[in-house]
Amino acid sequence: MNRVSDEALDTLFREAHTHSAWLAKPVADDVLRQLYDVMKWAPTSANCCPARLIFLRSREAKERLRPALSPGNVEKTMAAPVTAIVAYDLKFYEKLPKLFPHNPGMREVFANNPQLIESTAKRNSSLQGAYMMLAARALGLDCGPMSGFDSFKVDEEFFGSGKCEECEEEFFPEGHVKSNFLCNLGYGDSSKLHARSPRLEFGEACTLL
Repeated sequence: MNRVSDEALDTLFREAHTHSAWLAKPVADDVLRQLYDVMKWAPTSANCCPARLIFLRSREAKERLRPALSPGNVEKTMAAPVTAIVAYDLKFYEKLPKLFPHNPGMREVFANNPQLIESTAKRNSSLQGAYMMLAARALGLDCGPMSGFDSFKVDEEFFGSGKCEECEEEFFPEGHVKSNFLCNLGYGDSSKLHARSPRLEFGEACTLL
């Protein structure tokens, strides 16, 4: 596999910041579709793909989120062009016959094991959320991930009964989708960035055995 350029590494990691201030520039729906079409190819356990995403784009949708936000996250979330709710589906195993067809018994590995279901869903949706951020940066977007919110309020508001705008079908009616974290997306206002916080050096975080 060819190594990506230093410019790409800067875009994805070294020069990428967490953004809290946003330019008044909308994110096109096609960009969000491209974002998903890139991130979906990244690996998960048994290709289980448990992440479920809701992209909040309208003021009305953001207002539904407001009561669940910690005070310090309200202003930046209301200003962001898009807020993604990264969630996980506790019934992800129902899709394994499609996603992992070469092992027909994989669904049953999870179906009667609630502890394995939850740990797998949380771990892999977190991975997919990180993949989403990398895909967003690769497509020219900035990211502002957040964990300051009331997950119970988010789940009650967004993962109960509702209808998809495009297909008009009901989604998440059984309460088996749970929020993991939030991530604002858009075009960050670089003039409002704080100085980059330090990171641990290799010897402080890593061991070679």
